[in-house]
Amino acid sequence: MVMKKNVVKEKSFDFAVRIVNLYKHLSQEKKEFVLSKQILRSGTSVGANVEEAIGGISKADFRAKHVNCL
Repeated sequence: MVMKKNVVKEKSFDFAVRIVNLYKHLSQEKKEFVLSKQILRSGTSVGANVEEAIGGISKADFRAKHVNCL
């Protein structure tokens, strides 16, 4: 079975990597801890929601979980 390229998954992963780098910059260089932790939590949750939607049991489950990513 050939796996299709999942653009949303790739973009959410790239976004999460950028968010982690932003978190590192804010916490190390700017000494901003509260805002940086919130950015890290919210920015990386997108990828987690995409993965959960991909693992959905049915198409309806996929759609319901994919709404959380938006």
